[in-house]
Amino acid sequence: MAHSDERTVFRAPPAALADEQSQLEPFEWYERMRRTAPVQYDDKLNRWHLFRYEDVATVLRDHERFTADISSTDIELVDGDPFETPGTTTSMLRTAPPDHSRRRSFATPRFQPGTIAEHREEFGEIAADLLDSIEPNSTVELIDAFTHPFPITVIASLLGLPAVEYDRFREWSLATTELSPTDASAARQAREEMRSYFSKLVRDRADGDGDDLISLAASNDALSHEETVTFCTTILVAGNVTTVNLITSALWCFAEFDLFDDVRSGAIDRETVIEEVLRYRPPAQSVRRVTTEPVTLCGTQIDANELLVAYIGSANRDPVRFDEPETFVPERTPNPHLTFGGGIHFCLGAQLARLEADIAIECLLDRFSVIEPDCSSLRPQSLVYGVRELPCYLEP
Repeated sequence: MAHSDERTVFRAPPAALADEQSQLEPFEWYERMRRTAPVQYDDKLNRWHLFRYEDVATVLRDHERFTADISSTDIELVDGDPFETPGTTTSMLRTAPPDHSRRRSFATPRFQPGTIAEHREEFGEIAADLLDSIEPNSTVELIDAFTHPFPITVIASLLGLPAVEYDRFREWSLATTELSPTDASAARQAREEMRSYFSKLVRDRADGDGDDLISLAASNDALSHEETVTFCTTILVAGNVTTVNLITSALWCFAEFDLFDDVRSGAIDRETVIEEVLRYRPPAQSVRRVTTEPVTLCGTQIDANELLVAYIGSANRDPVRFDEPETFVPERTPNPHLTFGGGIHFCLGAQLARLEADIAIECLLDRFSVIEPDCSSLRPQSLVYGVRELPCYLEP
């Protein structure tokens, strides 16, 4: 595929997803593209779009031919990544081996299922404290009141950050994931503030013996100071924004398909239905990779050094892989969705997100007999898949 010399890539959505309704419900476009153009080159955005499960899975799992390390190419992403600050160390989300393993492996034991499960009581208390502040028999903005403060307080706890600074952490998260391209300066400022904040903490904890993630990273001789700071900023933002949307989308799905009573009674298993939410409305609808060599996908030849967008949200509804893919099946099993990625970049916090969603739903259902989200006028977020507000009537 021949290109102009211009290799700058902006954060714009494809034309088919230019309006808010299509961003909330991109699934008809996915279905059409899987049928008519499963591998499509977008000459306006300088990238390839991939829609089939097989191709998306291949791209996610094969880091040698499809690298996340965009910095190693001549492609320049302009304000295109909520986890990166131009001119600073690239995050582990955008690195390839051996750097990727070096930056991630030290933290992996802390995110294993058994280790994460040990925090269930602690996280449950965080959720309960937040729900205590909600006035019963009222309509509340549930994202503000619960689904955002819960995961960001959890990740702050794991990092060893003071919960009293929750408002600052939320501002940083929103600034880096919610802005339009014209407001990029605010995103840059938020990233710079985060880096300054964590830089001081990393220096303060470098010689300590704390058990929190910042201390663990700061005392790791395999990481430079800048790499440690980048790890902390990445974990803070990535560790909360997607989980906020997982919990919120679960409530959206439960309302849409009238599932609250069945989940509360146990007629529908919570863990199983959470997996279906992950498949049906994944918080990350797509990922980017760059080809390191010429490849062929679905019979289409793609040159080396090409930017690919692999649509997880489309792969998760591919009828070749899933029966009744457009139907929400609460007890779907098996459920081989690709929401947490694959290969070396499989989401470090996958088990944490699952546990947080399970606790959040359990606490809400135990606390309130009536949960009625107002899904009549939902508005999408900009860089991650989810809604900006979710008004909800709650009755104890």
